[in-house]
Amino acid sequence: MKRTIFCRYLQCNAEGQDFQIYPGQLGKRIYNEISKQAWKKWIVQQTILINERHLNMLHLEDQKFLEQEMINFLFKEETVYN
Repeated sequence: MKRTIFCRYLQCNAEGQDFQIYPGQLGKRIYNEISKQAWKKWIVQQTILINERHLNMLHLEDQKFLEQEMINFLFKEETVYN
């Protein structure tokens, strides 16, 4: 049975994630508030950012930058604590 949530990004009811796909409190929030469809849109945007900015996911600065971009993308102007 599929899990339905109210997706903050899409602003409608949609299919939720099957499992927590990101660690920590932020991951719990994504699991509860971000749909599979919205997450797929983020993955496309993430790929663009990594490629255009030549990010190296082994560097902590690049990881932090990408995480902040993810928060901005998924939760828009809302304040998110992780």
